[in-house]
Amino acid sequence: MGVDGPLEEPGLPEEPLGRRVSCGEERATVRYVGPVPPTAGLWLGVEWDNPERGKHDGSHEGVVYFTCRHPKGGSFVRPAKVSFGVDFLTAVRRLYHIDTEEVLSEEISISSKTLEWGKIKERSFESLPSMLLSRCEVNGAGESGDIQRNTPNVRWLDLSRTLLSCWEDVAAVTQQLQQLEGLQLSYNRLCLTSDPSALRQAFSSLKVLALIGCDLTWAQVLELSQMWPQLEDLCVEENDITELQRPEGVLQSLKSLSLSNNPLKEDSMLSIAALPRLEQLNVSNTGLSVIRFDDVPPGSQTAMFPALKILNLDNNNITEWSVVDELSKLKSLVQLSCRSNRLVSSDGNVKTANQLLIAKLGQLVVLNSCEVHAEDRRGAELDYIKMFGEEWLKAGGRSQVSTQFTCQHPRYLSLIDKYGAPEEGELKKQQPFALKNQLIKIMFVFPDDADRKPIEKKLPASMVVQKVKGLLYRLLKVPAADLKLTYTSPKMLGTEFEIDSDLKTLQFYSIEDGDQMLVRWS
Repeated sequence: MGVDGPLEEPGLPEEPLGRRVSCGEERATVRYVGPVPPTAGLWLGVEWDNPERGKHDGSHEGVVYFTCRHPKGGSFVRPAKVSFGVDFLTAVRRLYHIDTEEVLSEEISISSKTLEWGKIKERSFESLPSMLLSRCEVNGAGESGDIQRNTPNVRWLDLSRTLLSCWEDVAAVTQQLQQLEGLQLSYNRLCLTSDPSALRQAFSSLKVLALIGCDLTWAQVLELSQMWPQLEDLCVEENDITELQRPEGVLQSLKSLSLSNNPLKEDSMLSIAALPRLEQLNVSNTGLSVIRFDDVPPGSQTAMFPALKILNLDNNNITEWSVVDELSKLKSLVQLSCRSNRLVSSDGNVKTANQLLIAKLGQLVVLNSCEVHAEDRRGAELDYIKMFGEEWLKAGGRSQVSTQFTCQHPRYLSLIDKYGAPEEGELKKQQPFALKNQLIKIMFVFPDDADRKPIEKKLPASMVVQKVKGLLYRLLKVPAADLKLTYTSPKMLGTEFEIDSDLKTLQFYSIEDGDQMLVRWS
């Protein structure tokens, strides 16, 4: 059966069904109150937030007492084993009485915003601008008007992991906090209200809201959003959001939205593409693999996501570079995070893939939290021209380049206009894209000094001979001007190639991984 606790039967609150309770660190919702034969006394049937805490599905000996979303999400517990919580002000007095100094100087983090309130001169509840009640057993507002009289200046409130049961309970608290701007309600299980618009006044000043891990669907979020007319920042990570629908008449002031860690269906993202003020979107770890803006051809600007500046695509299943070409259609995108996807370049180098991203996205200012400097962009774009120059010529070159090539490389022609066409010599041998990041292993040997042991070094293929000589000067204490270099390759045994220019690169001399460089000096 799964029975916890003794047989005591303390007094229960009125209408305990649907109420939130705590049992140690665990949270649950009461689904049944009554006897469970053959045992004597009163039992509570609860559905745990953490289904691993449960023992059954609400049934006992063939009798269904309540139902759970998870087959082992339920238990029967004695009333004495659970807490139904306390009202808002009781929780505040308990917490803030313990160490007022410490609590007043804490940070509060709501969604992506972290606010630190300095020490407050006047030590009173009335002066508190923030309340940190996460994991406190708040179950409601208490007596009417108490919150407004005692804590009227709260602007940021954390009520995550509490015992609030429904949105009416939340509204009873927030309607007394007329300056409230930020609210953290993560990891609660709140019953939906039948008339969200009736609670609109209770959230009239709210701008930032976090609802992480609240078992919500997107349809429910849209229904609830009637309550938040001024909302600018919404975090609904770790919910049950699979398919997005278009917000009609709601969320129109939204600037930041995080949908991270939700199993989104493909193309679902386009349903929110018309949000007029959305500047920041996080769809990391959502299984995303395809993005298409079919309203315009390659190289054009889409009307979708008109204000989107910052996009997070980390930890998804993006494998096709065509997705990046689609992103280039976003007219306002300047910051992209695209880590831990499966976008790879021909050489398999992560840095090469990043350079491709820079080259394909002409407006990008920040990539994967790193600023894109002017020299980074220039290098990436020039290498991009060289990398696909042969393909460009085969596709017809400047005069009659094929549509297929233009679709695959929508920025190529504009880069040709910017830097000029690649020279023929650069196209004969397609070089690794991130040449400056390619390291080749070279063994330095000293044929005129039998006592000196060979030295192995890994050097960039783009390093000029002058710098190689500088490195040797530090190792040998022989002036660079006195050094004479040649090299041999295992591919052409017995042949010694002269290195006669200090201004050429190792790659220019076709020095490859595993070659030997012979060092002599006069």
